[in-house]
Amino acid sequence: MSVLLICTGRDPQVWVNAIREQQPDIKLYVYPEAHDPQEIKYAVTWKHPKGVFNKYPNLEVIASIGAGVDHIISDPEIPKNTLITRIIDEQLTRDMSTFILSLVLDKMRNISVHHGKKTWNPLPYQTLNDEKIGIMGLGVLGKAAAQTLSSNGFKVAGWSKSRKQIEGVSTYHGERGLQDFLKSTSILICLLPLTSETECILKKELFEQLPKGAYLINVARGEHLVEHDLLEMLDKGQLSGASLDVFRTEPLPEEHPFWKHPKVHITPHIASVTDPKKVVFQLMENYKRMLQRKPLMNIVELKKEY
Repeated sequence: MSVLLICTGRDPQVWVNAIREQQPDIKLYVYPEAHDPQEIKYAVTWKHPKGVFNKYPNLEVIASIGAGVDHIISDPEIPKNTLITRIIDEQLTRDMSTFILSLVLDKMRNISVHHGKKTWNPLPYQTLNDEKIGIMGLGVLGKAAAQTLSSNGFKVAGWSKSRKQIEGVSTYHGERGLQDFLKSTSILICLLPLTSETECILKKELFEQLPKGAYLINVARGEHLVEHDLLEMLDKGQLSGASLDVFRTEPLPEEHPFWKHPKVHITPHIASVTDPKKVVFQLMENYKRMLQRKPLMNIVELKKEY
């Protein structure tokens, strides 16, 4: 049996090299090169063309090369009995946590505000006691970010769909807990998985529940954010600013209003990037487990969509 690699928007060759270095004898096809669909039981993918997996009658596993799987489960034509797996990587998690810490410190100390200006205008800055940080999403990435911020002296709260407990972090859950969570959050960080329930969750009605002047950091998915609602809240002063690393369309089009808005800080989806050499073992280990009929690692719960 063979492995299929479908990698859109990323360089597939680095994944080819990593897979073959890990398992030199593997029979690997890179979509859309010619191959027999009957051979494929295992697919490694990032942002595949919708409906493409219907061509593979023997497909058993679809493996995401990242932590997110929304690019897979958003395809309504995914074969019903196919397992979906994702990457859980300690380095990826650390990278996300340090990136979030950097954005929080930048916001508090006005560091990037001074860039590119020729005026000597020291601005007052916030201290640890001034900011209350709220993290939406307490999965692997959210929990690690909460612990990193808490260990650096920040007051941290977290919200999730179901109850979670994290030492040093105040936690809220469910619809009832969301209102209490939001009303005391001055810096809101989105680390939610993208699901049918969380799409467009960052909208006007949510922003209005935050204290006036709150700040938004979105490092999850662009589809979480209702873009025109954010612009309205920024212009009205309900939000003081936003740091955005993810967008509905990537790269962000040159004509997009985010580029020109003085309160929006943009980074090009760099919060944490999968290193093929560090995660390829997980992909190949699951391939071996599939062949040996052993339980796979990091299986996605389709009912939860993550």
